Amino acid sequence: MKTRNIRQQVTFKASPHEVYELLMDEKKHGAFSQSKTSISRKVGGKFSSGDGYIEGTNLELVPDQKIVQSWRDSDWAEGHSSQATWSFNPVLGGTRMVFTQSGVPADQYETTAQGWREYYWEPMKAMLKK
Repeated sequence: MKTRNIRQQVTFKASPHEVYELLMDEKKHGAFSQSKTSISRKVGGKFSSGDGYIEGTNLELVPDQKIVQSWRDSDWAEGHSSQATWSFNPVLGGTRMVFTQSGVPADQYETTAQGWREYYWEPMKAMLKK
């Protein structure tokens, strides 16, 4: 299967801790994603979001600094997953998040890249304004 990598940078007007918690706290994650969400806060633990549409495993967790997960979309070929990495860096007035996702099926690249912006970054920014 041909795959591609996604790399996106987003700046949030919030601390690294607040951004990390939006992604790792299942209640906060469920609130911005408006979906049923289950997230383990342990390495090796499982997560799911989007009412089960997305699932994976935590590979590395460094609170307020980094999240690495195996990440799988239910539309992808059976058994295929990617690796998603979020890094949080404090900057003047907030946090710069660098996101990379390797192993995205080439035919799902555009949909997946747009999905991060539409279903994650924009709702996260809106939630942090509250």
